[in-house]
Amino acid sequence: MSFIDKIMNVMHLNTDDEDDEDFTFGSDDYDLEEEEPIVEKRHSRRAAKESGYAKEPLMREKPAVKTAPNITAFNRSSKKQMLGMEVVVVRPTSVEDAREITETLLNGRTVFLNMEGLNVEIAQRIIDFTSGSCFAISGNLQKVSTYIFIITPANVDISGDLQEMFDGFDIGSMNV
Repeated sequence: MSFIDKIMNVMHLNTDDEDDEDFTFGSDDYDLEEEEPIVEKRHSRRAAKESGYAKEPLMREKPAVKTAPNITAFNRSSKKQMLGMEVVVVRPTSVEDAREITETLLNGRTVFLNMEGLNVEIAQRIIDFTSGSCFAISGNLQKVSTYIFIITPANVDISGDLQEMFDGFDIGSMNV
């Protein structure tokens, strides 16, 4: 016996363990269940010979179990609908304020987002987060001006062109 064979024997690396093949890891619940064959019995051997062939066993199909998705219906109360009439003006200072905007939308209120004077990169990240939130609740996001946006939940509709409406106002004279 060579030195390598002794090491292999000590570490049990050269032994063929047939017991390992019998061991299964985990359960096989995910495998399809085997279908049980159904064999029709003949009344006589003569009937089998007359048909000219032997019938193959029929396979019984088990009906598929269908599961319905969990759907939760939300009933909106009149108090929730009254909150939808409220407009919240948000002037964010950091990306963390995007969460406040999303929570306001989830509460059914419209957000008037004013990002004037904010760093462009931060403003872009806030718009990205807010537009994703708006899409998730089937809301609406419209640009009013370069740094001003209006974001509404699904129960509030925006009609008309906001840019056209705001161009009619002389906003410069309103600065106090």
